[in-house]
Amino acid sequence: MPADNTRPGAPLRLFLGAFGDPGHTFPMVALGRALARRGHDVTLETWSRWREHVEAAGMRFAPAFEYQVFPTPGRPVGPYEAAVDAARETRERVAALRPHAIVADILTLAPSLAGELEGVPVATLIPHVHPQVPAGAPPYSMGAQMPRTAVGRRLWSKLDPLVLRGLEHGRRDLNGARRQLGLGPQDRVHGGISERLCLVGTFPQLEYPRAWPASTHVVGPLLWEPPYEDVEPPPGDAPLVLVAPSTAQDEEHRLLRAALAGLAEEPVRVLATWNRRPLPSPVAVAPNMRLVEWVSYARTMGRCAVVLCHVGHGTMVRALASGATVVACPVAGDMGENAARLAWAGAGVRLPWRFTTPRGVRLAVRRALADTAIAARTAELAAWARAHDGAERAADLVEAMAREG
Repeated sequence: MPADNTRPGAPLRLFLGAFGDPGHTFPMVALGRALARRGHDVTLETWSRWREHVEAAGMRFAPAFEYQVFPTPGRPVGPYEAAVDAARETRERVAALRPHAIVADILTLAPSLAGELEGVPVATLIPHVHPQVPAGAPPYSMGAQMPRTAVGRRLWSKLDPLVLRGLEHGRRDLNGARRQLGLGPQDRVHGGISERLCLVGTFPQLEYPRAWPASTHVVGPLLWEPPYEDVEPPPGDAPLVLVAPSTAQDEEHRLLRAALAGLAEEPVRVLATWNRRPLPSPVAVAPNMRLVEWVSYARTMGRCAVVLCHVGHGTMVRALASGATVVACPVAGDMGENAARLAWAGAGVRLPWRFTTPRGVRLAVRRALADTAIAARTAELAAWARAHDGAERAADLVEAMAREG
C-alpha cells in the first residue's frame, strides 16, 4: 500500500465493485459520485450497460465479469464459480491501480477477494436492509415481521438451526472459492461481509433493534438514478398515485393492470409506467390516469401522495425519502422482507400478492391516503433523509478507512 493516503485532504485512489442489477449498481454509483466530487480517483467495476453513467458521474469505468446470482440450465455458472474467475481478472486491475481502499457490493465477491489477495483494505456495501437478522427474528426474506413479544421470538428461534445449516452451506462454498485463489478459510458465516467496514444503505428505522458491531454503520439510502426528463401527471389537484412496477418481476403486469382497473373511479390522479416492458395486451386508461414508458423517480415521487410498487428496496426508500406513502405488493426475492420492514416501521401499507386485484389495490390506496399515523411516520422518514445524506456519510467512512490503511 502506498503511504500518501495518510496526509489529510490528499486525493485517494479508490476501487468500487457492484453487481449489475440497478438495485446494486445505483447505490454504488451514488457512493462513487460522492467520492469523485471530493477529488478522489475512483474506478467502478460493474456491468457494461452502466458505462456511460459511471463516466458521467466522474469515475473511471471497468467492465465486470457478468453473471446471474442463481444458475439456470441455460446459464449454469453459480456465483462462487463466477467469483473465482472474476477475482483473478479483478486482481490484475487492483494490482495495476494500487488503490488505497476497495468497496465491494454484497453480491460482488471479486473485488473483495482481489483486495484481500493484494493487501488492500476492503469495505462492504449492503444496498438494502442487513441480511443478518437479530435473534428471535424471522429468517431473512421470509416476509414475516419481527415479533413484538417474547413468545413470538421464542417460536421464531426454533428455525435457527435450519437457517444456520443454510449459512454453513454458503460458508463452505465461499471457502471453496477462497481455496482456489490461495486464501485461507473463513470461520464465520456471512464471510463475504467485511469485518473492517460494513455500510448498510437503508433507513435505520427499517432495521430491527440490535447491538451493531463497531464496524457496521447504517448510513441511510444511497440514492442515484439515470437522468430522465420530466413527465407530467394527469391535470388537477387530486392526490397523485405513482404506479411503479418492478423492472424484473411480474411479467404479466398484474400489479399495473390491477391499479388501472381499481383506481379508475377513485378521487385520485394516477401516473403509471410500464418501465420499458410493454404490456402483452392493451389496457384501459381512465381519464384520471396517464400511462407512460418510464419516469424519473427523483423528479416525480416528491409530488406523489402514494407510490404503489413491488417494493424493491431502491424504489421503496426513494419513495420514503420523497415523503410518499408506500403501498407494497411484494412478488419475489427480498421484496417480502422489504414489505415486512415497511409495515413493522409503520411507514406504509402491505398488500399481499394474492390480494393484488383491482379491489385490493383500491382498498390499500384508500388506507394509505386516510391513515394519519402512516402519514406522520412517512413524514418523519422524509425529514430524516433530508438531514442525513447516505452517500456522503458512506464516503466519510470510506475515506477514513483508506487513510488508516
